[in-house]
Amino acid sequence: MTRRDIVREGYDDIAATYAAERDGEGHERDLVARLADRLPAESRILDAGCGAGTPAMDVLATDHTVTGLDLSREQLRTAHERVPGPRLCQGDLAALPFPEDTFDAVVSLHAVIHVPRAEHAAVFAEFERVLEPGGRLLAALGDDQWEGTNENWLGTDTEMAWSFHGRERNRELLTEAGLSITGVETVDDELGGVFAFFEARA
Repeated sequence: MTRRDIVREGYDDIAATYAAERDGEGHERDLVARLADRLPAESRILDAGCGAGTPAMDVLATDHTVTGLDLSREQLRTAHERVPGPRLCQGDLAALPFPEDTFDAVVSLHAVIHVPRAEHAAVFAEFERVLEPGGRLLAALGDDQWEGTNENWLGTDTEMAWSFHGRERNRELLTEAGLSITGVETVDDELGGVFAFFEARA
């Protein structure tokens, strides 16, 4: 089974537990709200790796047109129940199913960190491709590099996999993808770990 299969099947299996554990009430919600306030009303936003719909989709959908994409069908089903309205589709971050210049902003929280890090350059290039010129990106990426699995994530007896670069390599890859970094902030994750939240412009 590939690392992608582990992530997709894992999130399918633990959809209810994940939705209960990630309430999205931490500082990352403030960062999403700040992004939402900076955008004109009805901006087109991609929540790339939307999971169960928090903490990005539920904030953004109040004033903007949101599309949620996730690898897991069960996560999408949960997101539909929790945040009715946004368009949802199953897809892969390294091959987004959208034309270029489709979105005014892309938000990707706790998603790129599950993609094999050898493909992160492709993911960032996809973010840049689907953003309008000048469009904004908010992405939760690795602060320190790590790759591995947990065979009992969230106490569910379900395996989950992660793969991510550290802050400086992320900065290099985002820049190489044509994105201009405007800010980086360290955020403690409510489910454990510390991540670097990058803000950038296309």
